[in-house]
Order: sequence, then C-alpha cells, then structure tokens
Amino acid sequence: MASIPFSAAPWVVALRGFSRSNSDSATFPAAPSWPSVRSSLSSSQSTFLQNGFSMSIPTVSVAAHRFEATGIHARAATDKTLYDFTVKDIDRKDVPLNKFKGKVLLIVNVASRCGLTSSNYSELSHLYEKYKNQGFEILAFPCNQFGGQEPGSNPEIKQFACTRFKAEFPIFDKVDVNGPFTAPVYQFLKSSTGGFLGDLIKWNFEKFLINKNGKVVERYPPTTSPFQIEKDIQKLLAA
Repeated sequence: MASIPFSAAPWVVALRGFSRSNSDSATFPAAPSWPSVRSSLSSSQSTFLQNGFSMSIPTVSVAAHRFEATGIHARAATDKTLYDFTVKDIDRKDVPLNKFKGKVLLIVNVASRCGLTSSNYSELSHLYEKYKNQGFEILAFPCNQFGGQEPGSNPEIKQFACTRFKAEFPIFDKVDVNGPFTAPVYQFLKSSTGGFLGDLIKWNFEKFLINKNGKVVERYPPTTSPFQIEKDIQKLLAA
C-alpha cells in the first residue's frame, strides 16, 4: 500500500479507511491534523500543533446541555442504550454490555502502530488505574481501518497492550468502525453523536464518553488526549 501524504485531507484519509487493510509494511502519518476541540463538560482546551501549524474551531458538543447540578442530559438520537448490545472480547467470547450498567465508560478505537498509540495507551492505563474502583471502565476496540495500523491477530493485539502498556481495561475483538461492515455498537455510537465532520470515525483513538445510563454524552477527536478528558470523567462519576 502506498504511503498517505501528510497533506491528504482528513476526510479523504477516513474514507480510505473504509476498506479493510492487511498491509503492515506501509508508512503513515501519526494522524491527520485535526482541529482543537473544547469539551462542553470542562474548561480545558487542547490545541494540536503540527509542522508549525495550528487550528482551532468552535466548541463541538455531543451533550444537549452543559453539565448542571442536576446532571448531564445526553442527546438521545436513538431509544437504544449501550446496554442493548453484545460484543465479543479479544478472546472472541460474548460480552453483554449491560454488565457495565451504572458505570461511566470511555470507548476508544485503538491501534498498535499509530503515532498516537504510546501516549494514548499510557494515559488510558493511568486513568483506568485511578478511577476503576469508582465506577469507571474503558472499552477498547481494535480497528485496522486507518492506515492499516492494527494488522495483528487478536492474540498479538492482546499481548502488545497488556505487556507493553500493562493495560488492564477490557479489550475487544477487532471491528470495523466505518463502512458497510461497521460493528453494531459503533453504528449506535455514531448515530447518537455525529461529529464536526459528520458521522465518520476520523482516525485511531477517537473517543466516546458514556454516562451511567448507557447514553453518549461527549465525543472527542483522536488528538484529544485521555488526560484532557479527566475532568469530564470526574463530573460524570459524581453525578
């Protein structure tokens, strides 16, 4: 597979990600240059700088309202909740997601060979260790649709995450997050939120924050680090 030029538009890269790729020899940029996004739940703002260039756009919120004393009101684009779905874990065993009922969840599409891999896995592991006993879970879904950067088998992915990054949070079966073979759980996540470029997942490590009722309340672009989401997690845990 040919290299994707850095100058390729983000949505072009995402659309190329529709096709399944088994290539592990191509080289790709860490991620497209995404605009910065401020969470509606906290005051933090991230700016993505690359090649001396920075961009910022207005706040993009998935939540219908800001966090209030009465709690967070998720925008309900569907009557379903996350708890209506069953997925397969990294060992291909069925996992009904209602086992996470009443918990705050962060759902991430992960990859092992992305420029964002090390920082995201390290910060995700830190957050999980810090909040797992307070009702917080991270659900990681490997995906090979972006630059072929998750080409390994499930056992290889599991060994990589658990050995190199000491990941203790649940890792699931490799899935498609875009295109005709999109996993049902990702169809739900995208139908509940949209995004600043539409419903497409844009790259590795896009993130969805789920409240204790199984509804999506916030969506973050790939370059929003897990640490930048910590205040939002805290508020949901306290709700």
